[in-house]
Amino acid sequence: METLQPIQERKANRIINILSIVIPVAVAILLGIRQKADLGYWTTYLPHINAVINSITSLLLVLGLYFIRQGNVLAHKRTMLTAFALGSVFLVSYVLYHLTNESTPFGGQGWIRPVYYFLLVSHIVLSIVVVWFVLRAVYFALTSQIAKHKQTVKWAYPIWLYVSITGVIVYFLIAPYYTH
Repeated sequence: METLQPIQERKANRIINILSIVIPVAVAILLGIRQKADLGYWTTYLPHINAVINSITSLLLVLGLYFIRQGNVLAHKRTMLTAFALGSVFLVSYVLYHLTNESTPFGGQGWIRPVYYFLLVSHIVLSIVVVWFVLRAVYFALTSQIAKHKQTVKWAYPIWLYVSITGVIVYFLIAPYYTH
């Protein structure tokens, strides 16, 4: 097992920290743009695609846990890197949708309204937090720092799984209110 030089480690940590700040800030700025781009009607399908991506990611996360508990490191690695790639595709798709379409207001009433907003707010907050954990977990795994990877995954995994699952639940709760 090759250990990284302290300078390389600091550089990697700096990049992870910067990305963990830049990604949520960039998404917030892009979401705040009032003038929507017209890329065509196809962009109205992106929330549905995003729900599929989140569903698959949730399944991959559970499979990844299964594989590592079975000692199948290669299957675990492939599964988790696929989940990471899907998370990246989701991010691009999510931003693209919100750059081209107005946000859909939730129309539910009664007890479901506070449930929806609790899930939505916790999903958003934790989706910001999880970026740092996931980037570190992937970095530690790819650099064979397994002890640090395991330590990071104790936090990254449940948060990432929660974000993926609540993304799907929030989608199903708001889907009846899409106008397209």
